[in-house]
Amino acid sequence: MGRNTRKRRMPLATKAIAGVAALALGGGGLVWANFYASAHEENSPDNRTKSNAARQIATIDCPDVGQQLSDVPERARGEVDGELASMDQQITDAYQRLVTTRQAQAGDAQYVQNAILGPLKDRRKVLIDRIKLEIDRAGGKAPGNLDELAPCSGRPADQPQPTDGQNGGGQNGDGQGQDNGQGQGDGQGQDNGQGDGQGQGEGQTPNDNGNGAAGPFAEDFIDINDVPPNARDLPNGLAANGRSGSRGSFTTKCGVNENKLYNSDNIIVAPGVANGAHHMHDYVGNQSNSSLSSDDDLVVAETSCQNQGDKSSYFWPVLRVQDGTQEFDAADQGGGAEGNVGRILQAEEAQLRFVGNKRSKVVAIPKLMRIITGDAKAFTNGLKNANTSYSCTGFEDRQSTDKYVLCPEGSRLVRTSNFQSCWDGQNTDSANHRDHVAFVQADGSCPNGFKAIPQLQVRLVYDVPTPTIENGQVKNPYAVDSFPEQLHKPITDHNDFINVMDESLMNKVVRCINQGKKCT
Repeated sequence: MGRNTRKRRMPLATKAIAGVAALALGGGGLVWANFYASAHEENSPDNRTKSNAARQIATIDCPDVGQQLSDVPERARGEVDGELASMDQQITDAYQRLVTTRQAQAGDAQYVQNAILGPLKDRRKVLIDRIKLEIDRAGGKAPGNLDELAPCSGRPADQPQPTDGQNGGGQNGDGQGQDNGQGQGDGQGQDNGQGDGQGQGEGQTPNDNGNGAAGPFAEDFIDINDVPPNARDLPNGLAANGRSGSRGSFTTKCGVNENKLYNSDNIIVAPGVANGAHHMHDYVGNQSNSSLSSDDDLVVAETSCQNQGDKSSYFWPVLRVQDGTQEFDAADQGGGAEGNVGRILQAEEAQLRFVGNKRSKVVAIPKLMRIITGDAKAFTNGLKNANTSYSCTGFEDRQSTDKYVLCPEGSRLVRTSNFQSCWDGQNTDSANHRDHVAFVQADGSCPNGFKAIPQLQVRLVYDVPTPTIENGQVKNPYAVDSFPEQLHKPITDHNDFINVMDESLMNKVVRCINQGKKCT
């Protein structure tokens, strides 16, 4: 099929920023000057790079308005989603100005606030007012605190603490416990405004891996041997697993994106908006997933799944090695123009398995239900919804969410996502794309009013060259694609699912799980 080339709506601001980004490209990505003044110095055993990062503003931190919108009338959701996509574009534009005006910032301590954050607040306020108006017109009531979410702040490149960020209205992110694969992991637009300026690039920082020092950094990696067994780096991590209840499983085989279907859309959170994700996705299963795809398009699409009754869309951010490779998207939005640079890695394995519930039988997943697990903005939102984890073959009792792992020779990288497995019994989506589903509680049961559904577990295996870390610098790192301001942090990894199984196949999935069988 190849990557998606269907004509999509492109916000004017996105087109404008593409030209700006081209001016700032250096080695394939965004650049800023002197972000790490000591990046090339080897006389600091205490990693002066990290110290420097802690003192400087590395990125833009904005409250996630979308996660506060739990009650948006159905007929207003398209317009609201468009405004939220425009907010994402505004943040991208502001981040672009941040990374291309380092000389001006060095000469004026108030530059970031006056030239970047102040104007960004004003533009966000305009869109927030539109969102409130659209909700009110549709007969709903917007949250009373939305105006408080307009201001953004600058932040260094450190990891958030569990209580950091604006934590939206999603479910708590509780760890993915290990139970030999049978248990449940409990975890967790169009821009009509003006751009945020056209600062010039000021020279490429040494050892920035081609992305303008936008990450990942040495401190984003950990040796797998240093990850504690049977624990994850999440607050309130739980392991509510067991072999009672519905103990079967169903595995669907849909390949590893051999068709090289990529785009930077997100049909779930930004339908109709080109580059709504600001990062590239891998797609397996449904072959017609783009921002323009309707439900009817998904239902009649081709599928890469062996069982042709499964036209579900399974998609996740691509993983890249920042080795200087000029990929097909090196100058494109969602790719190199937004700091997502390097060689796209194709998974060697993509295991898609549905498992049961510890306490009860499961019911069918409604057709066209949308589920997102993890949080693409977890670096600025905080860890509440972070969920995807990293490990290595032979070490899968060790799972890390806030660090990429370094695997020993002969071991391959494993990337795991366990989805929410409780459904509110009514909705196939929700305004913030989280409230219609939930994770199981500590005892393995679903919250009151929710029904157990088959839990999707996605396990991706990659052959990744192990990055080298010398003098506090990481060379040829691998990293997940991300929104530009999220700095490729591992905690921003996430996974998406749209159920497009036909009724017969879904009934088989439920039957296998409830009867304790292992089916394919």
